[in-house]
Amino acid sequence: MAKHRKPAPRSRETLSAVIKFIVEVLLAIFLHPVAFVLCVIDIVNRADISGLWKVLWIIVSFFWGIGPILYILLGRGKFW
Repeated sequence: MAKHRKPAPRSRETLSAVIKFIVEVLLAIFLHPVAFVLCVIDIVNRADISGLWKVLWIIVSFFWGIGPILYILLGRGKFW
């Protein structure tokens, strides 16, 4: 009969990398909607920009990950 090799055990570094990746994905899934809602609240309540700019910033802030960051950096927005 053929001998079956045991699968190599995962190293701590590999397991740590997988757990870190899972945590990052979960944070992105849950924190992006919060950042988006805070951006929209701030955009809607701003009196210094017109309606067209408000719509544009809401669309920009929707994009995953980079939208709220762009709004804070380029749109002089704030979350609170």
